[in-house]
Amino acid sequence: MFVSIFDIVKSHFENRYHKLPPAVKKKAEKQVEVFRTNPTHPSLHTEKLEPKGKQVWSFRIDRSYRVIFRFIDGQTALFLTVGAHDWVYKLNF
Repeated sequence: MFVSIFDIVKSHFENRYHKLPPAVKKKAEKQVEVFRTNPTHPSLHTEKLEPKGKQVWSFRIDRSYRVIFRFIDGQTALFLTVGAHDWVYKLNF
């Protein structure tokens, strides 16, 4: 059986998402909807992470939590992980 990298990343993201506190999940749902309509909406504080060549981005759920993602093409983003600001910014992508 073939398992794609997209399945692995999706599983990781979903596991991390389900561990979020309920209030953060609710905020995340709202921010994901904003992201779907406008990935650079000012409320998201979307930013490209260092090193810039890795093409990894983040957006805010709130002041303490972030979603880390990559743009796959002009219409698709792959959510890599979600978690507390301090934790996600320590990851190496």
